[in-house]
Amino acid sequence: MGQVATAVTFVWLGMVLAISFLEAPLKFRAPGVTIPLGLGVGRLVFRALNAVELVWALVVVLAAALGALPMAGSVLTGVVVAVLIVQFVAVRPLLTRRSDRVLAGEDAPRSRAHYAYVVLEVVKVGVLIALGVILLR
Repeated sequence: MGQVATAVTFVWLGMVLAISFLEAPLKFRAPGVTIPLGLGVGRLVFRALNAVELVWALVVVLAAALGALPMAGSVLTGVVVAVLIVQFVAVRPLLTRRSDRVLAGEDAPRSRAHYAYVVLEVVKVGVLIALGVILLR
């Protein structure tokens, strides 16, 4: 189970890096992509990413519960799960409300919640790197 958790951790890391730090900012630079179109695509992509992240988190939590992870790995698993919970419960609803306003044609200023989400993604990347390194040992 430890090898599965290791693989899942690195796949999860790759997905977050590819989507949050490549796809998300680049889509708005593509010719013809309007803010509403980019937001609509982004909502779909992040909804899918978050669903997969939930599955990956469950796999790693299961590995920790079965004792397949060292103590430091279990602690880092708790941290990454906490980050996900904050993103799902506190930040994503704020971003969704803003994007709903923009998609409805309102002029909504950029939300500070976006910055919070980015900070949490950076924290998540750091934790996943640390978790992956620990699991490789």
